[in-house]
Amino acid sequence: MSKKDIRICGLGGQGVIMGGMIIGKSASIYEDRYATLVQSFGPEARGSECSAQVMVSDEPIAFPYIRKSDVFVALSQGAYEKFVHELKDDSVLVYESELVALDDRVPAGAKRFGIPGTRIAEEDIGRRIVFNMVMLGFLASVTDIVELEAMRRAVSSSVPPGTEKFNLEAFDKGYAYGLEKIAS
Repeated sequence: MSKKDIRICGLGGQGVIMGGMIIGKSASIYEDRYATLVQSFGPEARGSECSAQVMVSDEPIAFPYIRKSDVFVALSQGAYEKFVHELKDDSVLVYESELVALDDRVPAGAKRFGIPGTRIAEEDIGRRIVFNMVMLGFLASVTDIVELEAMRRAVSSSVPPGTEKFNLEAFDKGYAYGLEKIAS
């Protein structure tokens, strides 16, 4: 793999920044590669637009800002509207299928993978707060950005002590859902 430019965006409280940190940590600490993270968020604690730009590379990264996304993770309709124009023709779009409605602005060559992440977090795990972990697991299964074990280790070492089990359970649910999507 050379360099992958990943944009995760949604609303404050959805775990956007934490998701970006986990991807970067997976690559840089657990795979001994290079990663950058640039984050952007509004002044409100919850509900404002936020974005994480993550670059993962086998080579040092000279410029940490994304111009066009290889991978775009849209967790809200507003985030999709704001950044869909950044998608490369051969990109991967990962989105919360019950919160984001796609349109004809997605490049024809882009792969699209939707998951009802919020519902899975609420119904399968019983905790909406692990929504971002469901999405990270799904992202790990439908892309080759980082290895599964590196992501699992980064999740486990990034969440508050005592919450590792249900965060990893959420991650694994998202990963399994992605494997099913790929197989169908």
